[in-house]
Amino acid sequence: MRVIVDLCVVPLGVGVSVSAYIAACQREIEAAGLEYSMHAYGTNIEGGWDEVMAVIKRCHDVVHEMGAPRITTTLKLGTRIDREQHMKDKVESVEALLASDARGSGVA
Repeated sequence: MRVIVDLCVVPLGVGVSVSAYIAACQREIEAAGLEYSMHAYGTNIEGGWDEVMAVIKRCHDVVHEMGAPRITTTLKLGTRIDREQHMKDKVESVEALLASDARGSGVA
């Protein structure tokens, strides 16, 4: 089963800046060969259920190995079985509606 997730991993007890930990997690996602898109408060990842869940676990493993005593993670996920859909499809669908609105209002 394919899944699209929105993942936000936050190490606790490591100080104010967490960018090094997030970068380490991003490297794990990249190494897994999954489609992903980092944003300001997390990362969207898509792929097979087992592969995506394995990389989430690996993110936790790596962040703990870096010295984070605790991690809090927010995970939103979605699956569908009626058709295959990718992250870019979802975004393009909304962008097409917005472009249509702009053309209809005379805004270029």
